[in-house]
Amino acid sequence: MVVDRDQTSAAVGRRVRALRTDRGLSLSELARRAGIGKGSLSEIEAGRRNPTIETLYALCAPMSVPMTALVGDEPAASGDHPHTRGGGMTSVTLDVRHLFDRTIEVFRLEFAAGADHTSPAHGPGVVEHITVVAGTLSAGPTDRMRTVAAGESTSFRSDSAHRYRAGDEPTEAVLVIMTPADPEQPPAGMAR
Repeated sequence: MVVDRDQTSAAVGRRVRALRTDRGLSLSELARRAGIGKGSLSEIEAGRRNPTIETLYALCAPMSVPMTALVGDEPAASGDHPHTRGGGMTSVTLDVRHLFDRTIEVFRLEFAAGADHTSPAHGPGVVEHITVVAGTLSAGPTDRMRTVAAGESTSFRSDSAHRYRAGDEPTEAVLVIMTPADPEQPPAGMAR
C-alpha cells in the first residue's frame, strides 16, 4: 500500500481543526499560542500544507495533546506507514496507549550521522524516555543534554525546548513519550 501524502495532510488538518474547536480556540488564538502564522495554520487545517514535526509539536502544547492526536495513533505495520520527518530525524509510531491519566506513545527514531533536531516544548508535565539502540545520541533540554550510547537510556521533562544530536554515525533509538491528560479534556483518542 502506498501512502497518499494529500490524504495524510487532509487527515492531520481535520484532527487539528477538531481539537482546536473542542478546546474552544479560534484559529488566531491557536496560531498565537503555537507561535505559527494564522495563514499557515489555516492551510494545515485545510490539508493544503504538510506540517513539519516542529510545527506539529508546537500545536500539541497549547492543546495539551500528544503528537499522535494529530498524526493518528495507528502503529506501523510495514514500511508503507507514513513517517514523520524533521531535522535529520525520522520517527515511526510503534504503539500508543490512552490511559485514564496519560497517553503513552512509543516511537522508533532514526537519525542520519550528525543529525541535529530541536523540538519545541511539549505540554506541561510531558516526560520523554529514550533508549539508544545503535550509535550515540545527545538528548535532553538544550541547556543540559546528556550523551548516551547503544544500550543506554536517559529521561527528561520535555515541557521546554529540547534537542537530539546524533554522533558521527547513523543512530537508532526507541522513544517513549508520556503525556499527562488535560484534566479538562478526555484523553486524546477516548470518547467523552
